[in-house]
Amino acid sequence: MNEFAHPPSTIRLGELEVRRLGFGAMQIPGPMVWGEPKDPERARATLKRVVSLGIQVIDTSWYYGPFVSNRFIAETLHPYPKNLVLVTKLGGKRTPDKGWVAALRPEELRQGCDEDLKSLKKERIDVVNLRWIGHTGVPFGEAIDAMIRLQEEGKIRHLALSNVTLAQIHEALERTPIVGVENLYNVAAGEKRLGKLPHAEVKDQERIVDLCASRGIAFLPFFSLAIPGVSHDSPAVLRVSQRHGATVAQIAIAWLLARSPAMLPIPGTSSPQHLEENWAARSIALSREDVAEISAARYA
Repeated sequence: MNEFAHPPSTIRLGELEVRRLGFGAMQIPGPMVWGEPKDPERARATLKRVVSLGIQVIDTSWYYGPFVSNRFIAETLHPYPKNLVLVTKLGGKRTPDKGWVAALRPEELRQGCDEDLKSLKKERIDVVNLRWIGHTGVPFGEAIDAMIRLQEEGKIRHLALSNVTLAQIHEALERTPIVGVENLYNVAAGEKRLGKLPHAEVKDQERIVDLCASRGIAFLPFFSLAIPGVSHDSPAVLRVSQRHGATVAQIAIAWLLARSPAMLPIPGTSSPQHLEENWAARSIALSREDVAEISAARYA
């Protein structure tokens, strides 16, 4: 069986070519993405296994922990392998009550970029997302322009977007090249299940995936296995998993890889075993009928 059952096996982030399955480091810190991990040695073992498996993309941010995810990555993997691409995001921060709030003012974006550079021991970050958290009074264009300035200063190699609408992607593309879009997308994300989550125009997400494919932009689905409080083990996914003798999580990843050549899933875990199971999902060959069955169930 081919390494990737649903080609292509690689994708480009600008001129950086990477395998089409990455790793999200959100679960490296403790519960609620806060503080030290419960099992620091297992967290380090997971990161080491990321590299040994051949995974080339790690998605992280200074505010995971905060600082915990980046620190573990740097302590465990620095000096980094030449083909390892670190993807971070700016635009948010944590509050003492473990909340998540926007940090989109130009000076906040600059400070966040400097925090990523310092904590990851990098002179330039490979790919940086502008993570949009709306209703802050900061115009989207102003935030994009601040990111462009950081890129011009050599702190950022490539720009990407996260949690954005179709209109915002077009607005950004009028200003600068974008190599990635990181939005909520998974097998469970049907209209009824998403409810009123920010930017939950589910059908627009389908258009965004297709736009990315047509423009050579990678689409990195966050919460690629499920969103908090929502299960990905729908009857359709369960049926497909039973037919293939795979876990529902593996089918969720395989469906994403089959959905579009632009897809670059970044499932996260703090377990080497789960990481290996996720990586094995790339070789699961879903049929057209499997893909269609899961796709239809998302809107049922």
